Amino acid sequence: MADAQVQRTNTLEVINESNMHNVPKGSESHFKVVVVSMDFENLSLIKRHRMVNDVLKDELAGGVHALSIQAKTPSQWSQNSSVSQSPACLGGMAREMANNKS
Repeated sequence: MADAQVQRTNTLEVINESNMHNVPKGSESHFKVVVVSMDFENLSLIKRHRMVNDVLKDELAGGVHALSIQAKTPSQWSQNSSVSQSPACLGGMAREMANNKS
């Protein structure tokens, strides 16, 4: 399945959620991707996520700290087009930065 690609996208939304986390103002490190594609038909959720991660591998190799993925088929999206809320930040980056200073 490594050769599978997301090519037929009905909906694509990239949401910068960095402001919800303990990062410097203006950071672009925490994202949610909502993607709806026919290419996800009959695929498990993990295979869908792997496809999205593969498309974004160059971006993920840079400064992206966290990525949340909602990958649905068009029929799933037509039944429920809501985007789930991300959980509140638990201060992970603050702990990492404090530990690096020690």
